[in-house]
Amino acid sequence: MDMQISSRTPSDERERLELALGEQVNALLSATRALTERSAARFHEGLQPAAFHIARWLYAFGPAKPSVIAEAVGMDRSSTSTLIGRMRRLDLVSASPDPDDRRGVIVDLTESGRVRVADALADRGAELHDRTERWSTEDLSQLVTLLGRLTGSSASTEG
Repeated sequence: MDMQISSRTPSDERERLELALGEQVNALLSATRALTERSAARFHEGLQPAAFHIARWLYAFGPAKPSVIAEAVGMDRSSTSTLIGRMRRLDLVSASPDPDDRRGVIVDLTESGRVRVADALADRGAELHDRTERWSTEDLSQLVTLLGRLTGSSASTEG
């Protein structure tokens, strides 16, 4: 009786899969970075991508103090203030006195800024749709569930 015995142990297979997962996560991060840079350029070619992060945050959460924005997008206050100043000069954001503290300001997107963010986000959505349009609903559901588990967000696919 000549039996073939696999030289690969379960721990070898798990290590191989974990390495493959790492490669795919790195590829996803790289693709996301590239997409973000394209979205930022669509938002405004003359601004660095960090400005798009600020605009996207304002689009999602509304008017806020510059210090709140800086913390939310993970930037230092000085860089945030500089970008907000450039965005104000380009009429992408406005600043009004803080009603609770007249020394401070509240930053918000202008109508032009809102339209530019919406256009950039629509392009992002279209690219994701193009990449997944031939996937089955089950595949999309499984990816959402697995990514939710990976990120610890327990994403639900129930709608």
